[in-house]
Amino acid sequence: MDSGTVTKTEERAKKFSGRLNFLDFARGTIMIIMAWDHVSGFWNQYHHGGEGILGRAPPFINTTWFLLRFVSHYCAPTFIFLAGTVLAISTIRRLERGDSEWDVSLHLIKRGLVLLVLEALLVSPAFSLPWTYFGVIACIGVSFIIFSVARKLPPKVILLISLLIVLNEPFLNIDFIPMNVDWGRYLRIIINEPNFERYPYFGLYPIIPWIGVMGIGWSLGSFLESKSREEIASLRNKILAMGIGSIVMFFVVRYMNGYGNLLPRVGNTLVDWLYVSKYPPSLAFLLWSLGGMCIFLTIGLLLEERGQSENRIVAAVLTIGRNPLFFYVTHLWLYRVRWTGPPYQLELSTTLGFWAVGIGILWYMCREYEKLKRKYPKPILQYI
Repeated sequence: MDSGTVTKTEERAKKFSGRLNFLDFARGTIMIIMAWDHVSGFWNQYHHGGEGILGRAPPFINTTWFLLRFVSHYCAPTFIFLAGTVLAISTIRRLERGDSEWDVSLHLIKRGLVLLVLEALLVSPAFSLPWTYFGVIACIGVSFIIFSVARKLPPKVILLISLLIVLNEPFLNIDFIPMNVDWGRYLRIIINEPNFERYPYFGLYPIIPWIGVMGIGWSLGSFLESKSREEIASLRNKILAMGIGSIVMFFVVRYMNGYGNLLPRVGNTLVDWLYVSKYPPSLAFLLWSLGGMCIFLTIGLLLEERGQSENRIVAAVLTIGRNPLFFYVTHLWLYRVRWTGPPYQLELSTTLGFWAVGIGILWYMCREYEKLKRKYPKPILQYI
């Protein structure tokens, strides 16, 4: 065995090959917050969304109701970012196990197609939307298919392209795609213009700039996969600094009130400062939400360092974080259940209780689903 082969073998042995619990912790945390957003959206008449496509903020009954929606802004960016991170890690590990390039690409294409089917058959009906709705799961699915090819680019190139996409999305002009035909309108929705203007061509999560967010996450995954457990643990303060820096930049961008604000600040109230565009995501929105994600990642690393992964609450969050897609699909149908008769609105306290009980049920279901996946490691369960 030559020295070059020995060096590669030693480097591979130093890498941490288990699950990265701090990623699962961050993902589990935002899934729980996401569940709050959806249960509140299903059951509360004062829960508003549509930031961006609806223009200015709707009349929230008070600041509390605004903040109860605003806290959910961490969810979609973290969900998509970490989907890219975990995708990069799993792809690299598959190649190192000996999977061929074709098998890896085919796996990503299959995963993407499964997500598109799930969006059409299970997610869209849960929101009482047509099967053509292009939501977050469909966006991730198409991005997986794109990454079946894009993954062959060097990580630094992927990072550069992703940053360019995120930073330049406001300047993207797709007016060459016609609006007077259904296929053109739908294509524009899928690419960069979310709206609900013409049934059934609805969409909230266009590929651009979300694939840029996923690409940045992919770059992090590529970076982490080359590190040992000790090296990953040493990143805690750097990740925290990035998170705080991102949140500081959010306030700078909002103060400047120009570039980066798809919804300009019209006053100086708390709502004016925090009401930012999610559909599509503005730079201000991503600075705040991904900054918060970094703080969740930091907490996850700190919990690992202190040996808290076996704590019951932490372990429950990790279980949810290891099964994000199953949780996502299941929680929609659990929380949307309605009794017969007209729509029934819940009080805030009752909704909070419904959410908390639901999280307990969902944790149990995720735990049992995880056991099922271990028992049957090869079927379609591995894609969900």
